[in-house]
Amino acid sequence: MGVSDVNGSVTTINHEDESQWTRKSKGTNGWMVRCDEIGVYHGHSSGVTMYDWEDGSVIWESKTGGAVLFGWQEETTVYAGTTDSRIYAVSKTGKTGQVYQCDGAVYSCAAAADGKYVFAGDNYSSIYCFNDKGDRLWKLATGCGSAFSMQFLDDRLYIVTTNGTLACIDASEAAIESAQAGTVPQVVNVKAPKLDAILPSTALETTSDKTGGIIVQCVQEGVNLRIRVVSAGYNPTWNVQFPKELRTEGSRYVVAEVKESARGGFYRVYGDIKQLV
Repeated sequence: MGVSDVNGSVTTINHEDESQWTRKSKGTNGWMVRCDEIGVYHGHSSGVTMYDWEDGSVIWESKTGGAVLFGWQEETTVYAGTTDSRIYAVSKTGKTGQVYQCDGAVYSCAAAADGKYVFAGDNYSSIYCFNDKGDRLWKLATGCGSAFSMQFLDDRLYIVTTNGTLACIDASEAAIESAQAGTVPQVVNVKAPKLDAILPSTALETTSDKTGGIIVQCVQEGVNLRIRVVSAGYNPTWNVQFPKELRTEGSRYVVAEVKESARGGFYRVYGDIKQLV
């Protein structure tokens, strides 16, 4: 995980919630941080800096015309929304490519797969859609505030706005073509139910059945408690991402499933956790 702060620093944290390294970028107010298996992409008041994931060394720096507020990444490109009303597409080799022009500071941005479409939310409660050549296809008022955060998934654009609204916009090919033609669907408002406070609990269901899943064990390693897989077929030296509040030295647990992380080197627990007695 990458964490950025108001001072322009970025910190990486591993699967055990332990800080790996912290670096100070040349700029301040670093809000954008995106990570992949190669490095960390940090947006700040001077542009975008890429750091090596392992040791935090600077790989490249790319300047932008305004301070970076929000960022998005695709496989080969990062997109930086800035205070100078633009989105800068920067390749993961550090070269600035297409620039997308908006009419206000870009609070948030996102892209469809491989940047076929690029979306933006500005500080005047508008959202935009561009093609990969930088042509503006449409601009629409949200009707619910400025989009502070934005995510694109399965032809849907999700925004969280300054007035506390979570909104979903149809961003499929057909919807984009309809918007270009001036046809916009009716907005459906859904009132969220009131939720009671949810307090964390360390109470676990117990079991004596060793056949109901994968067995993991809590071991002491220096000052830290680690979880390792005991069941056959797994690397016994790899740590397991596991809730820290449930760890007790020597205890064994039965978990529904254990999977290798996408980056490798450790496992993640999925499904129910039961204490083995």
